[in-house]
Amino acid sequence: MQTYDATRQRVEHYFDRTATRAWERLTSDAPVSRIRETVRQGRDRMRSVLMDALPTDLTGLRVLDAGCGTGLATQALAERGAQVTAVDISPALIGIAEARLPERLRDRVTFASGDMLSAFLGEFDHVFAMDSLIYYNASDIRASLQALRDRTSGSIVFTVAPRTPLLMSMWYAGKLFPRSDRSPVMIPHAPVTLARQVADVGQLRDLGRVNSGFYISQALEVMP
Repeated sequence: MQTYDATRQRVEHYFDRTATRAWERLTSDAPVSRIRETVRQGRDRMRSVLMDALPTDLTGLRVLDAGCGTGLATQALAERGAQVTAVDISPALIGIAEARLPERLRDRVTFASGDMLSAFLGEFDHVFAMDSLIYYNASDIRASLQALRDRTSGSIVFTVAPRTPLLMSMWYAGKLFPRSDRSPVMIPHAPVTLARQVADVGQLRDLGRVNSGFYISQALEVMP
């Protein structure tokens, strides 16, 4: 998985060294620009879409929050009673997530910094992976879902960047004009095509798309 490893390193560098403060602000109640407010609203809506695909009562179930960021989904999952393993590639974001977690939920959450695919994280009933796979090509997504499926008895809910004219133009622009200080480039996917590419892992269900200003993301589920 050389491509996966190379992309993971770029994502780690960006979120742990370049974008930590911006991400901390975006995922809080602090005032942000109009553009970032559309992203914040879009992420809130997408989080709800993915949460709605999981059981309302998660009491006693183990859930992996893969790419937990600053922990908004981690807290929501713990509120439903889940025993959450919250992992992120950025130690800085994990630190923010830990600091923000209410004391009453601390016995339900285990934080870890590192690769969300690590077998050392254990086995799970469900996986929640919001915007964690949006930088990867189809073969890396398939391999990632397989690695998670091998240790997950229930559903895997995740997102990809949808294949739209706007995102495709941005993707080609990023390929033509790379910059070292730019965030990693999202790789757009068509859900129907991706479903065929991951068919050996499980049936893919389309949960819907969220489009909010500069935020656009497609919610998907790998059925158990």
